[in-house]
Amino acid sequence: MALELLLAFAAASALLALMPGPNVAVIVANSVAYGPRYGLLAVAGTSSAMIPQLAIVTLGLSAALSIMAEWFEVVRWVGVIYLVYLGIEAWRAPPPNLNATAQPKSPIAIYARGALVSLTNPKTLLFFGAFLPQFVDPKGDATTQLATLSVIFFTIAVTIDCSWALLAGKVRPTLARFGRWTNRVTGGVLLTAAATLALARRP
Repeated sequence: MALELLLAFAAASALLALMPGPNVAVIVANSVAYGPRYGLLAVAGTSSAMIPQLAIVTLGLSAALSIMAEWFEVVRWVGVIYLVYLGIEAWRAPPPNLNATAQPKSPIAIYARGALVSLTNPKTLLFFGAFLPQFVDPKGDATTQLATLSVIFFTIAVTIDCSWALLAGKVRPTLARFGRWTNRVTGGVLLTAAATLALARRP
């Protein structure tokens, strides 16, 4: 894969990981309620769930793209359309209710809740399936590229989620006050990404 493509993917992953969603909400809520240690426990839970999700998407997309090379553009355009849908949905979403996401002060319960929130969100698999193929070069090996992208995304997501946990005490007032604004930023990023990827020409 070209270095420019990897850098573009890393930048897009960082922007998307910075935007509040279900995983960030449960991380921030527990960190604020019980301290950064418990926020990091929630990160461990959400991250644990992310590993099998990325593996499923990588193996599934690799199989599909290796069977029929012409599926690549189909998968890519389906992904673009789904990113547009997510962008509109995020733009219109109400501010997140952080008070509803905190668990009792039990390390096992907080870890399990983090994993459950990530695993039971059907949008996660759909998002990975829509986002990752946008950065795959159809001339290269799909499995290797998807695996590389998955590792990069996972590393960036965990790093940023840990930062959310450690800084939750400071960012929560901002989230509570500007929750709708952050949703619109999320929606704008997704819509911009979808438009950029749709207009990008493949070699």
